[in-house]
This record gives sequence, C-alpha cells and structure tokens, in this order.
Amino acid sequence: MKFVAFERAKQGTGASRRLRNTGRTPGIVFGGSTDPVQIELDHNALWHALKKEAFHASILEMELAGQTQQVVLRNVQYHPFKQLVLHVDLQRVDERTRLHKKVPLHFINADQSPAVKADKCLVNTPMTVVEIECLATALPEFITVDLGKMTKGTSLHIKDLVLPAGIKAVTHGRPNQTVASMVEPEPEVVAAPVAKVDDKKKGKGKK
Repeated sequence: MKFVAFERAKQGTGASRRLRNTGRTPGIVFGGSTDPVQIELDHNALWHALKKEAFHASILEMELAGQTQQVVLRNVQYHPFKQLVLHVDLQRVDERTRLHKKVPLHFINADQSPAVKADKCLVNTPMTVVEIECLATALPEFITVDLGKMTKGTSLHIKDLVLPAGIKAVTHGRPNQTVASMVEPEPEVVAAPVAKVDDKKKGKGKK
C-alpha cells in the first residue's frame, strides 16, 4: 500500500492540536541509518487506510519529500471516544531489518472439519493475531490456519501453526496457548409441559 506523508516543522502538544484541527495527523518515522523525522498525514486518508488489514501487517510505501521509503506501522494512538487518530509511529525497513510484529490469523475450512460436519461442534478462536519474528521482506499480511482436519474436543496451539519459511512464532515461553478449539454444543434443555389446572378444580372448595 502507498501513502503520502509531509515533514512536520512544528512540534509540541499545542502544535499537534492545531494540526489535528486542520484535518492532519501528527506522526514520526524512525529506524534505519536516518534520524527520526516528524511527519504529518491526511487524517481522512489515514483513517480509511487503518481500516484495511494490510495497512497493519505489511510493508508500506511512504512518499516523503519526493522520495519513497519502505515502512511498517508500529503504533497508533486513537482518541478514547472520537473517531480521531491522535498519532502514528512508523518504522523504516529494508531487506536486513528483522521485525517482531503481530499479524492476523485467517481461519479456513472449519465448516469442512469432522468436528463441525459430523458432530456439530462450535469453533472457538481465542486468538485472532499472533506475534511473529521475520525479516521485513518476508512479512506476511496474515497467517492461514486450516481447521479442516479438526475433530470433536481437539485444540490447535501456537506450536501447531504451519508458518511460511523464515517466519517464527514468538510465544514468550507459552507455546501451548490455544489458537482454536472444537467445542461440543450444549444440549438443549426442553422444559416439561405444565399441566393445565381445570378451572372447576381451581374453584373447588371455595365458598
């Protein structure tokens, strides 16, 4: 994905607030052999870009001062209740840059699995992203998780993920974190019918 950024001359809280009032978002780009540069971006274009999954987990082409640089998104600060991006951090990358980055998980073939087709299990996916380590040039937009062979009561863990060459899952010492599991549906509880009391019997004994 490509986007345009502009160098930002003024810094500080007041300058950033005034910048946001003009429809711009302050940011910074750092990394590589060049010093960090304060930048600004068009807020509306950035807002729509941030809704795209690829903007969060792929190498981006940033045009700045007439030159194109490869960057990745490192951090986004949002306003707590307004639809407003307060600040973005971008990192320059090249073919030697090694990254730790969270990428989304795409689950496929769950409806074809024996657990779902034969046993009507429910698919539980407690993890929607996974942290990986790789060279920037090998950064995937997402990791595909094939659930097609899962059976009733089984679980898939981080250590079971099939990752592309050159990519390593970062588990922080917890390789058995559950990525997906097949859960049996709870049996339906059918309430027993309530016997209807005859009106004559209800009134029996009354004076």
